[in-house]
Amino acid sequence: MTVKLFNPDGLPKPDVYRQLSIATGSKLVFLAGQVARDAEGRRVGEGDLAAQVEQSYLNIGIALAEIGGSFDDVAKLTIYVVDWKPEKMPLLGEGVARAAAKLGVDPIKPITLLGVAALGEPDLLVEVEATAVID
Repeated sequence: MTVKLFNPDGLPKPDVYRQLSIATGSKLVFLAGQVARDAEGRRVGEGDLAAQVEQSYLNIGIALAEIGGSFDDVAKLTIYVVDWKPEKMPLLGEGVARAAAKLGVDPIKPITLLGVAALGEPDLLVEVEATAVID
């Protein structure tokens, strides 16, 4: 694996993400924000945050597989959630867990979670950007 994830001593050790990743591959990949659209551009999970998170993560896995990588190569995620409130965390976690089960990966990565007023289209509840490193 080209990405090693861990929580260093001296920092909190959260269960839902890692504080640090060390990437040693040779190809740095910046993936545009992924949203709840399937391969044909159809909406997935309208009004359902968990379903939209799941599809966004699956899209990341699909994109990386196309270039010889996988979700395991992700070094960092940025997650944008419309009207974020801590009460939405279980739905976010549910979507991540469902995607991880389908992809067969450990989804716990360094993340930045941002609450936003809106995204590029009115039906979108979440957008997920990824940075990956592939050998």
